[in-house]
Formats: sequence, C-alpha cells, structure tokens
Amino acid sequence: MSTENIRTYDVIVIGAGPVGENVADRTTAAGLSTVIVESELAGGECSYWACEPSKALLRPVLLRADAVHVPGIHPAVKEPLDIDAVLAHRDRMSADWKDDGQVEWIKSVGIDLLRGHGRLAGKREVSVETPDGGTVRLRARHAVAVCTGSRAALPPLPGIESLRPWTSRDATSARKPPERLVVVGAGVVGVEMATAWQALGSRVTLLAREEGLLPRVEPFAGELVTERLREAGADVRFNVSVAAAERTQDGEVRITLTDGCELTADEILFATGRAPRSEDIGLDTVGLIPGDWLATDDSLTVTAVPGNWLYAVGDVNHRALFTHQGKYQARIAGAVIGARARGEQLDTGRWAPHSGTADTEAVPGVVFTDPEVASVGLTVREAELTGRAVEVVDHEIGHVAGALQYRPDYRGRARILIDRDRQVVVGATFVGPGVGELLHSATIAISAEVPVDRLWHAVPAFPTISEVWLRLLETRRDS
Repeated sequence: MSTENIRTYDVIVIGAGPVGENVADRTTAAGLSTVIVESELAGGECSYWACEPSKALLRPVLLRADAVHVPGIHPAVKEPLDIDAVLAHRDRMSADWKDDGQVEWIKSVGIDLLRGHGRLAGKREVSVETPDGGTVRLRARHAVAVCTGSRAALPPLPGIESLRPWTSRDATSARKPPERLVVVGAGVVGVEMATAWQALGSRVTLLAREEGLLPRVEPFAGELVTERLREAGADVRFNVSVAAAERTQDGEVRITLTDGCELTADEILFATGRAPRSEDIGLDTVGLIPGDWLATDDSLTVTAVPGNWLYAVGDVNHRALFTHQGKYQARIAGAVIGARARGEQLDTGRWAPHSGTADTEAVPGVVFTDPEVASVGLTVREAELTGRAVEVVDHEIGHVAGALQYRPDYRGRARILIDRDRQVVVGATFVGPGVGELLHSATIAISAEVPVDRLWHAVPAFPTISEVWLRLLETRRDS
C-alpha cells in the first residue's frame, strides 16, 4: 500500500452519530487530532431515523391530545390532524435526510470526516473502504473508539425477508400512513409508533407477548398507556405474537398469531429489540467475535482487548441504549482518552470524572406516548431482584393543582423509591401529560444522592406539576 493511503491521528472514531461526534469533540478539545469515519449520514440514527423524526411525529399528536381537554380551545382542534403538515414537519426535523449541517459542525470544531466503511485492522489500525472503491489505512497513536450504535433486531420468523416488514427506520420515515398497521412489540418503539400512526389515521393493532406494555418500567405506566391507546381506537392484545406471516401478491400482509387468530394488514412493524452494529467492523482482527456487543468497564474501555486503546461507546456496548446516555458515555470516554494520552492517572471512583456510574445508577428515559412516561433509577421489581431495601411512595398527579391547570381531567401517577438505609431517592417514575419535564429533577436527586430530609427545602413553584414532589414527601410523612 502506498504511503499516500496511510494517515495517522491521535484518535480514530468509527461512527459519526451523536455519540461519535461527542467523543471526537472531547478528544479534539483535549488537543488530540481526531478523525471520524462514517458510512451513512453524519448525525447517525438519532437524527434521521429515531429520536428526531419520531418525536416530530408525536409532538402534534400529544399536543392535540392535551388541547382537546382544555376549556376555551377552538373546536377545530378536535378535527383530524393535517397529515401532510405533520409529515413535512418530520422531514424538516430530519433535515430532509441530508447531513450538510452536521458535516459543517464537524469541520468547524477541527475534526476530520472520512466517508466510508471502517473496519478494525489490528491494534490501533482501521481500514476504510471509501465510496469510490479505494482503501485508506488509518493509524491511531492513542485510541480507537467504536461508536457504531445498534440496529433493529428482527425475530427468526420463517420467510421474514419476503415479508418486507417495517423496522423502526421505516416507521419514522414512511411517506404516508398505512390503512392497517400491525405493531409487534411492547417496548418504547412499539408504543410510540402505535401512538403516532393511530393518531395519523392508521388502524393499529399492537401485539405484546408480555402481560402489559412497557415491561421495563412500573406496571401502572403501561396500564395508563394501554387505556389511552384503546380509547384512541387501537387494538391492543397481550400474551400473543406472530406465528407466521406472508405478503401476498397484492401487497397485503396476512398474519397468523400464536393464539390462532388471523389478521390482515398493509404493513407490519417489528419493534422487538436491538442488535449491535458490529458484524462487519473487523472485530476478529483484535480477538473479538463479529456481531457481539462490546463489553466495557466504567471508563468505556473494551475489557477483552489489552492495552487500553480500544473503546466502545453508546449502544454498541449495551450499557444503556439511549442517545442521551451514549452522549454521556462519550464525554466520559473523551476525558479518559485525553487523560491517558497525557499520562495521567484515571479517577474512576463512584461518580468520578472517568467513571460512567450513571449507566447503572441514574439512567433517565421518556416514552412520548399519551400519557408520557418518565423514569430514572430503579423500579420496584429491579429493587427486589437486586435485594435493595426500598420504601415505595405513590401519589396521584391529578390531585396536584398544577396538573389540573394543565388539563382539567388530568390522569397520572408518581412514584419514588427511597433507599431505607441511606435515605436517598434511588428510583422515580412519573406518568401523565407533560411529565417528561419532571424527570431531570429526579435524575439530579438520584445522582447527587440528596438526603430525603433536604428535599423538603427544595420548594416547588405553585401551581406547577412539579409540586408533586412536595405531595410525595407529605404522603410519606403521613403514612
């Protein structure tokens, strides 16, 4: 290979999604020359096929759901949504699937961008197959960070390829609502897309193999979401999945369920989990198994590769599959790479600068359904499984004055879990319209380990929904 095709940097980042961009931003700020390798659009899954387009679809849906219950709002708000306008808004929020703005930002902060498919090629080396068919060899003086994310995982259903199913990418980028949509999966993607497309005119059937929706959060959350989906017209079924399916010559999808029932749809969305984008990135060249999740320690260093040069950041490490959590990891990884490049000792104690403690202690998440679901830290089930002794405190959010101002028929619920030994909040769940904005206060309380007695002095403004914090403390005091 000619020397013109070999380029050396301090840091190589594979993947230019939000995670890779943040790693590169931090290492560049630390004075390390950095290149990002990207085979698709700079900005990644979140910008074009996940967070941004899905929330653009859901925002008009949720705003309308609240507005129809507020006195004095014009009756026209009860009319069906303007589908073309909603989809045009979705397109704008996805930058029309063009990454010019992302590329401009990458260049503006001094990061190099190399288009092409990057594969590890041994210790601190990456081979990039460029769009013109050429190959560029990259060498890293200090670190390689794998930030390739995850993809939709399809179930092992016979003939699934010929079925041409929707994945999350199809569900967020569709050009029109299907008349009949079957959604398979009870998790975040399944319930959010069922909420969006039902409101945009599809007849949605949601299939959950579990006994309820959103099985990773408190059960009352899934119950309220189920109730609203059914009120909106969706057919929600539990303890069932797809046994067989085929797409006919006229384009219909014919589905047989595990309980023997049969359905016909125009599209079927499988929202049944995620898999790492690691099957073709050269893991075998460094002793790892292609297609596996990449296990790391709290410094985001891949534990199975010696030498502290390989990092896995974001979804690909399977620590916490959220964009915001991946960006948090990126800040940690960038600081670790910078410290090691300077020969400094890492500070990896609990909540220390070089430790991703939040991945296990305080992972926040919002499900943008009607009603919203916001949670951080432990659930009751997780506390029981891990042997944590917790006190459970519940309060109906609809009893708070601020909630009634928000919506006269407000229905929602709040729960906090208090560690009995340390007397700090270790988990919180809020369900109801607008509760996503409550979540950061809970995240701060958990990550800062604020004593419960001190929370009495954090006075919520009246009349806001945040007053539920005071009501939770009063409920605990009076119980």
